[in-house]
Amino acid sequence: MEEINIVKIGGKVIDNEDERNKFLAKLSGIKKNIILVHGGGKVANQILTSMGIEPVMVGGRRITDAETLKVVTMVYAGLINKTIAARLNSLGRPAVGLSGVDGTLLDAVKRPVKDIDYGFAGDITSEGVNAQLLINLVKDGYTPVIATIAADKNAQLLNINADTVASTLTAGLAKHVKTNLFFCFEKKGVLMDANDDNSVIPLLNTQNYPELSAKGIFSEGMIPKLENAFRTVNQGVQKVIIGNSNDVEKFFEAEYAGTLICK
Repeated sequence: MEEINIVKIGGKVIDNEDERNKFLAKLSGIKKNIILVHGGGKVANQILTSMGIEPVMVGGRRITDAETLKVVTMVYAGLINKTIAARLNSLGRPAVGLSGVDGTLLDAVKRPVKDIDYGFAGDITSEGVNAQLLINLVKDGYTPVIATIAADKNAQLLNINADTVASTLTAGLAKHVKTNLFFCFEKKGVLMDANDDNSVIPLLNTQNYPELSAKGIFSEGMIPKLENAFRTVNQGVQKVIIGNSNDVEKFFEAEYAGTLICK
């Protein structure tokens, strides 16, 4: 196997059915080995609100109490995961919908309480990734579609940040095969000015990232994505790109679109 490409989709592309289907149609035509990781925070927020539960986010990460955990499990591992897998199958790209629980794909631990109690939120390491399961599925011609619910050794379900899942999966697979990571959402890349969609930062590395971060350039929701991206490139991953879902085909070309993350 030459390489595996992990594609993470989130934001408005997940929320909008037309945008999601357009993205999946493009993805289905890419003749590469792909694993798709998805979020679904806004859909979960809508359902939580309708139930009288106020969604709480801190630093771009969800506070997951017991009732919130039930909802995100149903939404992420159920509704969204199966909707995406069904669409890919209908487009002729065989897909298997999974969560981190299935086949112990992700071995998670509950996030320890420090300054903030995130509730039933979890963390994973690259050692906690069942890489062989994914490699076998890809070798057999399937596109794994992964929802970001996992469990600890006591069978406690845990909500994992989708960017964390994508980056940790990529790092875990990188020990066995060449990997690339692509974060897809509605923006053209990481923006210098959040109000200017054309102010894409083409390159972020360990030299300019700390300086820009200190200036408060990056939005709260972008910070976990960037933290995970830099952690991933330091773990042997070939390439990390953050960009627009409409440009997903270009991510596989030499003239990439979006923001390239490197050391």
